Amino acid sequence: QVQVEESGGDGGDSVQSGGSLRLTCRVTGFGSCVVWMTWYRQAPGKERELVSWIRNDDTTKYSDSVKGRFTISQDKAKNTAYLQMDNLKPEDTAIYTCKVDLWAIAGKGGCPSGGYWGQGTQVTVPS
Repeated sequence: QVQVEESGGDGGDSVQSGGSLRLTCRVTGFGSCVVWMTWYRQAPGKERELVSWIRNDDTTKYSDSVKGRFTISQDKAKNTAYLQMDNLKPEDTAIYTCKVDLWAIAGKGGCPSGGYWGQGTQVTVPS
């Protein structure tokens, strides 16, 4: 069973403006797949927005609002992606959720292809 776990949010304690946090997204429960990992966030009263993604070939993408402040990376051996968030701002306050897309590899079976979401982790940056 595929499971997506996030960690590294503020755990209920806010982060000062200008501070840093590192979020972790780990996916387990699958065999040979192509893995894409994407971070989304949703602030109170707002729609969910894409923050950043990283693909199996290590290509990355960032939203304009976080470009230059956030860095996404991955450890493929651990099926884990990291979102390093620096110079945090109050507008970064949101629930951050990781989505993992699994794609079958040609010629190999057993990949539970599909999109899988984590539960989300809170990041709070007071103004």
